[in-house]
Amino acid sequence: MSAASRLLAAADAAPVTVLAVIAGAGSFTHIRDTAAQHGQGGAMAWAVAVCVDLTCVMAARERQRDKQQGIVTRRLSWPTAVLAGGVLLSLAANLAKAQPTAWGRIVAAVPPAAFLVAVSMIERRAARPGAAALGDGGAVGPSAPGRPSPLPATGDEAGDGGEEALLAAARRAAAEHQDEHGQPITRDLLRARLGVSNQAASELLRQLRARQGEPPGTSRAA
Repeated sequence: MSAASRLLAAADAAPVTVLAVIAGAGSFTHIRDTAAQHGQGGAMAWAVAVCVDLTCVMAARERQRDKQQGIVTRRLSWPTAVLAGGVLLSLAANLAKAQPTAWGRIVAAVPPAAFLVAVSMIERRAARPGAAALGDGGAVGPSAPGRPSPLPATGDEAGDGGEEALLAAARRAAAEHQDEHGQPITRDLLRARLGVSNQAASELLRQLRARQGEPPGTSRAA
């Protein structure tokens, strides 16, 4: 990635990051004050505030990790329940410090709501296909164990070089899945790993099997 691209990426991420920091600080202050008012003085008040805010961040990251790894969960998964509980605790602590008026409660609810929006935007950007950048030569760097490999941007407008890079990424994802689980990767898992459509994932699997001399009929579901 060039210096100009890095600068543009930083400028694009700056507003959301600043929003997350400011909103988190406002929510943190209300939670700390509420904890201190109810018997958790000194360092314990700070610890309670840190636990509530970081629980929300941790749960949001866990939800995103499930999506990146193609893990199928129920609508109300454990990370979702933890995130909802953290948001409700934060909102309750902020409302406890509000003036007993309609506008007082609305204003007090702004910091936790803005913090949740900022965290969700950051996680949404992290999940965007092609978020991991390619090197100058178009090669994709190796991934850490148990993590999806960095992938090139995809789209119908991609040329032959982009298609070859995507096929190489699919081949690497299939090999990693085979090594880790001892069975071929399915279409749904490949789609989740690469962030492509069902049709594109099916075509990639067809090409991989054709090059490996495998019969086309295998499982398509996780």
